[in-house]
Amino acid sequence: MTARELRVDWPECRARGLCHEVLPDLIDLDEWGYPIVRGPVTPDLMSEARVAVRTCPRLALRIVDAR
Repeated sequence: MTARELRVDWPECRARGLCHEVLPDLIDLDEWGYPIVRGPVTPDLMSEARVAVRTCPRLALRIVDAR
């Protein structure tokens, strides 16, 4: 299985923090409310990662193959 990660589209992100609410095990927020992704999307977190992507009101979060 290919490693996966979350990627933030910084120009689109408006720091609403919904991704952190859905996926606090993987996403922290900085002091301004922007997401800090702490690591790859593990298989046990994939379901929540998909919900976080769908929940983003600006569509600024996506799941991609890890580099």
